[in-house]
Amino acid sequence: MEISKTYNPKEIEDKWYEYWIENKFFSSKPNPDKEPYSIVIPPPNVTGVLHMGHMLNNTIQDVLIRKARMEGKEACWVPGTDHASIATEAKVVAMLKEKGINKADLTREEFIGYCWEWTEKYGGIILSQLRKLGASCDWDRTRFTMEEALYESVIDVFVDLHNKGDVYRGYRMVNWDPQAKTTVSDEEVITVERPQKLVYIRYEGADGDVVIATTRPETIMADAAICVNPEDERYQKLIGKTVKIPLINREIKVIADEYVDVEFGTGCLKVTPAHDQNDFELGKKHDLEVIDLLTDDAKLNEKAQILVGEDRFVARKKIIKMLDEAGHLVKVEDYTSNVGTSERTGAVIEPKISLQWFLKMERLSEPALKNVMDDTIKLIPGKFKNTYSHWMENVRDWCISRQLWWGHRIPAFYMEDGTCIVAKTKTEALRIARDKYQLFALSEKDLTQDEDVLDTWFSSWLWPMSVFDGIRNPENEDINYYYPTNDLVTAPEILFFWVARMIIAGYEYKGDKPFENVYLTGIVRDKQGRKMSKSLGNSPDPIELMEKYGADGVRTGMLFSSPAGNDLPFDEKLCEQGRNFSNKMWNAFRLVKGWEVTDTVPAVENPAIKWFRSKLNQTIAEVKDHYDKYRMSDALLSTYNLIWNDFCSQYLEMAKPAYVDGKSLPIDKVTFDATIGFFEELMRLVHPWTPFISEEIWQNLQEREEKETICLANFPEGGDVDQTLLGQFDELFEVVSWVRNTRQSKQISPKEVLDLNVKTEDNAKLELLGGLLRKLGNLSEISYVEEATGLTMVLKADEYGLDLGDNLDEEAEKENMLKELEYARGFKTSVEKKLSNERFVNNAKADVVQRERDKLADAESKIKALEEALAKMA
Repeated sequence: MEISKTYNPKEIEDKWYEYWIENKFFSSKPNPDKEPYSIVIPPPNVTGVLHMGHMLNNTIQDVLIRKARMEGKEACWVPGTDHASIATEAKVVAMLKEKGINKADLTREEFIGYCWEWTEKYGGIILSQLRKLGASCDWDRTRFTMEEALYESVIDVFVDLHNKGDVYRGYRMVNWDPQAKTTVSDEEVITVERPQKLVYIRYEGADGDVVIATTRPETIMADAAICVNPEDERYQKLIGKTVKIPLINREIKVIADEYVDVEFGTGCLKVTPAHDQNDFELGKKHDLEVIDLLTDDAKLNEKAQILVGEDRFVARKKIIKMLDEAGHLVKVEDYTSNVGTSERTGAVIEPKISLQWFLKMERLSEPALKNVMDDTIKLIPGKFKNTYSHWMENVRDWCISRQLWWGHRIPAFYMEDGTCIVAKTKTEALRIARDKYQLFALSEKDLTQDEDVLDTWFSSWLWPMSVFDGIRNPENEDINYYYPTNDLVTAPEILFFWVARMIIAGYEYKGDKPFENVYLTGIVRDKQGRKMSKSLGNSPDPIELMEKYGADGVRTGMLFSSPAGNDLPFDEKLCEQGRNFSNKMWNAFRLVKGWEVTDTVPAVENPAIKWFRSKLNQTIAEVKDHYDKYRMSDALLSTYNLIWNDFCSQYLEMAKPAYVDGKSLPIDKVTFDATIGFFEELMRLVHPWTPFISEEIWQNLQEREEKETICLANFPEGGDVDQTLLGQFDELFEVVSWVRNTRQSKQISPKEVLDLNVKTEDNAKLELLGGLLRKLGNLSEISYVEEATGLTMVLKADEYGLDLGDNLDEEAEKENMLKELEYARGFKTSVEKKLSNERFVNNAKADVVQRERDKLADAESKIKALEEALAKMA
């Protein structure tokens, strides 16, 4: 083949992805002869597009699934999307508004038709973008939480849990999003610190006045009482008396409760049961009236009596002015407090008493807590166990109903008298009504289905089971083979939203964990430490990054510094480094394929071959250990350093044929075959990280059979490591580095041949490596001497001398040697101190202690050699 001078990612990536899909290399089906390995994708919103968090999350998943596939496992990565009730409905409402259509003017069926239209138009965008990333999902298994099978699974679970007594309907204080006009869960409320006004208001009474402080003066018309502490002497005479609410003059009682903090504020609390969770509990305790004065879109209703129809925030400003004019305003102070906002819309959340559906969590949560805390399910990193346990031990009932149309409609049917029947279908509800209440004249038109839909998470909590149809068909082949899945890769912020709930559902419906390990990624941040977001404009477009640096470049760039659970400080230079890595491999490929090969058999095998075999085996073991411990960045960096430094910078320099008169000589077949073998193995090792370039190089290193792919090639096994040889080569590279640095500092041309003399007791080592030393350092024959002369360097027990002639400044070299001696003596002292510590010697591993002893011996040898060399210069 003709190899292009520069690597063209776009051309190669499109070609190989099409090849992989065409040959169904990512497809999976149950195979009893193979070990299953399965991952379910955290389903992105159907309305979404790829962002940097998706890039990080899905690259890690792809690395894990590709490695498992190469290990011979039946690897199955299930893709899919979530219908995202609130987000999708908001987008469809906005789209309709642009067309002049109001949702309120549509029937439910008409609106859902628009939602499906939106989904079909935009729903596949993010999945197609994942293909550009190289995601090796089994696309034939793509699922959507609103497709018929998954819809049916959700309804089955709701009915089942209701029949078990775990699902109930009742009036509770909920989080209300007035923009989306629906409830949201506690976890979907984002607390933000905001400046506010603390308003002091006087309530007048026949027996005395009270002053309360509030940030919400617009709710005083819903007050049901004023509460004081029973021990507060200031208000003893007022307990049981009444005061009037300013502006509307409605009388309310002054009640006493220990809940009120005497030291906080004025010691008087306005109790507004409809608009505060704590006030709601006080109201229940004291049997107070509940007055809800806000509409669903947070405007004052008729119960407010004043400012009816005004937005809550507009009313707040106006009522402060009205209170002032009426003489009820005492003062206004600047105040900072935490305000709950909706994660989806950003609207300020209103506490609201509402009739909703709930799921009891106490019983269901027990196995989910136990099996994470005993590491049956491992959270990676383990630091998240504390956060998880705190949440699970304090879990509250889950409000599962949402006031939306797009979603899984609650299967509850009401008779005219309000009697509720929960059933999978209206037909089934009618049968139950007839059987239970003997209402034989009842027909389906007499039943009305609940208007609400289920919380989106109530479908995604079934995801590891529902994607394999494990709810409707609990013993089918797929669920029995792939469940429990192996690894879940997700973000810590949905540890409770999704992860905990999937674990709960798994134990409830399969009696088993949904996954073995949960790898929690960090948050992608910019160089200033800010979370990347569209609003800040600090998030690059992942597609543009891939166009610029190639998918492989962006994948490795994202993972160079992304330890589990820790935030990723993203810098585009990381992608540039990733692209440079691809270019480095490409240039090495061009070099090797450009060699002319001869059948001449070398007299002695190049020792570099044995060295790199050991280095490769050593790194494979390191990489596997990193994978096993989910140290993904470490696994990548070990692979990167092996390819960039050890293979490209060292091995190829040692293995490449000589260059004479501007022309490369032929390379012997033994060295060439070994190099091709190493290159193939390296491409298999790096493939999970850089799937595209590794496939391109692997396919072209030698002839391949039709439909062969690196995707299914074996992941490197590794083997024996010759530590002695590795140590000898480390010395070789140190000497070469010294020679090259000397040339540079003395401004001696790399082409000028230098003489090296060596004082050593290990001639065999230098005889083995002498040829490489001459080649890499451009040296003449190496001579063995009793005393090294010229510019000298001491390395362990050996002393090396370079004859620099007039380039040698003896005084400067003597000064350098004195500095080196001072350092060596200091180093020796620190090691001796460590070895004199009995606790260290007795408790550290034997190999760790031996390494310190070896360091001491090396330091002593170096000191001796330096002292002898300096004595000769005296």
